[in-house]
Amino acid sequence: MHDRGWPEEGELVVCTVKDVKDFAAFVTLDEYSGREGLIHISEVAKGWIKHIRDFVREGQKVVCKVLNVNPERGHIDLSLKDVNEHQRREKIQEWKNEVKARKWIGFAAESAGVSPAEIEEKIYQRYGILYPAFEEILLEGDPLLKEMGFENAVRKALLDIASENVKISKVEIAGHLILTTSEDDGINTIRRALRSAQPKVEDVEIELKYIGAPKYRIKITAPNYKLAEDAIEKAANAAIGVMERVGGTGKFIRKQKSGKSA
Repeated sequence: MHDRGWPEEGELVVCTVKDVKDFAAFVTLDEYSGREGLIHISEVAKGWIKHIRDFVREGQKVVCKVLNVNPERGHIDLSLKDVNEHQRREKIQEWKNEVKARKWIGFAAESAGVSPAEIEEKIYQRYGILYPAFEEILLEGDPLLKEMGFENAVRKALLDIASENVKISKVEIAGHLILTTSEDDGINTIRRALRSAQPKVEDVEIELKYIGAPKYRIKITAPNYKLAEDAIEKAANAAIGVMERVGGTGKFIRKQKSGKSA
């Protein structure tokens, strides 16, 4: 198994509560080969705590924020209260994905007759974590695995596992195009600008909607945020370019990411 060493301050980590005392909870860090950490009672929850066991118990999985790391003394100080519910859910999902990916690597290693550590090491070198690699393998296929230096048997095993198990979710991002012109034939210019804002991009859906002059909503649906960001930038720049070439103006206002959808 890849040795992740020590966590960094500010990092979110998944822990298993090992022992609960009156003044603190002792935990093991699931992602760091069972290294031990401490959650002082003052970091368990906001406000006054009468009974620490009202908040943590042995065997419980918790998500903590790393406050301090001292490798020389082997100390890791953690906070439970500094992690909100959204962060907790996202981190638990990430951890579950990593557990699945490690199992898949085990299957691939057995099928190809190599050690899991050999596969893990190459994936960690490129991605830092395991699960996103399988999404990229599904999208990019054999050329990616060749680039990473895997032999034929390993490539085939990883491709088979990715195709059988990974479901690529969609992400959506959106923004507003502000298009203005004072020319007599302005309506046709805006139509040309909007048509140019729908370039053909593989695996990407582009939707334009009239909000009210001079505002138009542009929404991008894509397999990942990088592809979505590239597409929305290309679309917006194309529309703005049409407007500026005839003396009009164009502006793009980015909205926050709307998140993933299945």
